[in-house]
Amino acid sequence: MTATMKATVADIARSCGLSTATVDRVLNNRPGASAANRQRVMEAAKQLGYLPVVDQVVLPSRPAHLEFFLPIGSNAFMTDLANHIEDYAARLPLVASCRIHKLAGISPSALQAAVENLSLKANGVGVIAIDHPRTRNILREIVEAGIRLVTLVSDVPGAPRSAYVGIDNRVAGRTAALLMGRFLGGRPGHLAMIVGSRSYRGHEEREMGFRSVLSEEFRNLTVTSAVEINDEPDISYTATMKALHNEPELLGIYCVGAGRSGVAKALLEAKPQRKPVFICHDLTRATRGYLVDDLLDVVIDQNARLIAEQSVIRLLGSIASSAPYLTRKFIEPRLIFKENVPVQ
Repeated sequence: MTATMKATVADIARSCGLSTATVDRVLNNRPGASAANRQRVMEAAKQLGYLPVVDQVVLPSRPAHLEFFLPIGSNAFMTDLANHIEDYAARLPLVASCRIHKLAGISPSALQAAVENLSLKANGVGVIAIDHPRTRNILREIVEAGIRLVTLVSDVPGAPRSAYVGIDNRVAGRTAALLMGRFLGGRPGHLAMIVGSRSYRGHEEREMGFRSVLSEEFRNLTVTSAVEINDEPDISYTATMKALHNEPELLGIYCVGAGRSGVAKALLEAKPQRKPVFICHDLTRATRGYLVDDLLDVVIDQNARLIAEQSVIRLLGSIASSAPYLTRKFIEPRLIFKENVPVQ
């Protein structure tokens, strides 16, 4: 039986009716080829099976340089995400280099300052950013420079990104409300909400989803405290202590973003007669402990490892694709209780 021969540059050139020099320029992402010719070459290369494929995403024929801009700070989830990105990228031959930029904050000015250090070799950029006019302009300039862009965790739909990698945050918020209502079993009362930052579209969507389900299915539950903490644990601690003091019979606490440790610290110190149902996002070393100690009832986890891997794959896929956007596909969130905490 004759083995299938891999297509060559000459095969691609014959298939699309262009010179081998043009095909070589496109495959190696060098200037000198029109957008139309790039599309013809990439389509022919895809049809001939020249390009590698992972999870049905066509990958570039040459190693790419990737850079990520993440507002890590003291956020354990962001730290885990950065570590997973670096680990996965290091194991992929198609990643020539992977660099993590740690943003000094979530403001557009912090992103702008970090982007000034973007390498001239960069082929793809992944970013977690707030949805703001200045942010969208920064991201637009990155794409106009010929660099592919994906947004992670919290989307910026107005930016010309090739893909969004993350969960459907509105659905995540709706899920949190459904769980809260089911946990409380029809009891009427008050809830507190700890919001990371409404500047993040993802946090805003979670809050909207949570409130929507309460109004649709659990009208006996009312959010009487909703504090924006800008992902600062000290502020979440103070806000939680105040809510517990003002509402001795507080039924539940929903932590939309970071600030989980502040809520946990307040619950431990206040020792309410009946612990409020506590729901948060992201499985970290700390939240594992809160689950096991019965301080936390459920984690709606984004799966940092999977987001990291898909962000790298989607970036590589966008670099290889002639289309401006890849097919939309959300990461499925996991519901983690103390009985099903996965092995690290």
